[in-house]
Amino acid sequence: MISAPRHIGPVMFSRHTLFALAFLAVGVASASAQSDGDARRAPSDAVSMKLSFAPIVRRAAPAVVNVYSKRVVRQQVDPFWSMFTGGGVPRERIEQSLGSGSIVRPDGVILTNHHNIENAQEIRVVTADRREWPASVLLDDARADLAVLKIDTKGERLPTLEIDAGGAPQVGDLVLAIGDPFGVGQTVTNGIVSALQRSDVGANAYAFFIQTDAAINPGNSGGPLVDMSGRMIGVNTAIVSSSGASAGVGFAIPAAMADQVVRAAMGGSHAVARPWLGAKTQTLTEEMARSMGLTAPRGVVVTNVWPDGPAARAGIAVGDVVTAVDGQAVNDDAALTYRVATRRAGERLALSVRHGAAMRDPSVTLDAPPDRPAADERLLAGRNPLAGATVVNLSPATALQYGVDPFVAQGVLVTKISGGFAQSIGLQAGDFVRGVNGVAITSTAALQAAVQAGASGWTLNIQRGGQMITARFGG
Repeated sequence: MISAPRHIGPVMFSRHTLFALAFLAVGVASASAQSDGDARRAPSDAVSMKLSFAPIVRRAAPAVVNVYSKRVVRQQVDPFWSMFTGGGVPRERIEQSLGSGSIVRPDGVILTNHHNIENAQEIRVVTADRREWPASVLLDDARADLAVLKIDTKGERLPTLEIDAGGAPQVGDLVLAIGDPFGVGQTVTNGIVSALQRSDVGANAYAFFIQTDAAINPGNSGGPLVDMSGRMIGVNTAIVSSSGASAGVGFAIPAAMADQVVRAAMGGSHAVARPWLGAKTQTLTEEMARSMGLTAPRGVVVTNVWPDGPAARAGIAVGDVVTAVDGQAVNDDAALTYRVATRRAGERLALSVRHGAAMRDPSVTLDAPPDRPAADERLLAGRNPLAGATVVNLSPATALQYGVDPFVAQGVLVTKISGGFAQSIGLQAGDFVRGVNGVAITSTAALQAAVQAGASGWTLNIQRGGQMITARFGG
């Protein structure tokens, strides 16, 4: 079972065999560097075996914080008991979330997970010196499961952790996980990078994780995964576990994505403006690869191209297979999505594309996704089955913002349910409203006019996934 560690918790200081390799952090010279210039090597003598991670911990740990959040949850009283208590008045209870974070700017800018502060009404940060600070949210990026917080240091400069956005971790590299597992206090665990580019985790919309065997437990969420230079290479986010505790399979969001979110917050944005390629792709299966004459299912096949989008302008067509971005292999759809999402509009990507039997290397200039038609967000109200639903017009920009396929037909997307009739009939965020009482709905303005017209009964056409649902309600 995949679970995100959503409760606070530091890590235990492990001393397994890999502990010996810490000589990489204290500058032991390489006696036999590999021919490609890589200085990685195994310990060669008893002195190397006695070296410690302590210098790295002393450098990184002061910048790791605990993140506490509270939210009030309304809970409906059991209908049976409400008969004796005079009505089903909702009760309120307080939920608390505990996690970790990293100070990334000396003036008190902190990076953590979105799920640590989701819907929070109060957020507090405890620094390594045990001081407690109220925190505000600069940017909350639910799709990347990252958030940027700010505490008021009143001019004091705090210790920071550098984000190694341009680094290239390799499988087998030593790493440390720092955080506050189970709320026991700041803890450090060590391990290695177990795998890269894990895309089947499903913990966020950009599934492209660093996997590590460094122990990660509830409470480590939002804390850093640190390399042997004391720099952050990832944000610890999720674990695979049948018990809820570490089983040696943890996942971290790569530093490139984390750096993008921090840069957006520092630029004053409340959301991350990510570019798009303007192409819909599908991971190649073995059967598809065979039918195309390929020896292995590597790459993604283009199934749709947006007119006059970046891919179209570069001559990419339906049926082409993208195999690499800037020289880095693309083995599945998630890899391509991540490579594009961590760049900026206006930047150029060098693609490797198989067109028929030939290979091409087109250069693509990324664009911001089109925002037409305008979102025109509206909260529906009144006596109608859609009251309580927030809706927007669909464009590629709004589709990517809400995690919807931008290549579906344009229409009116439900983005939020705030109680009301919409909640009682089971309407969900992600549904499309296609028709009301026989009238096709193509815009939020048209939908609002339709529900305000009044009727003795209602017939709704709702698209959910690939299924069209027709529902009838009395007036």
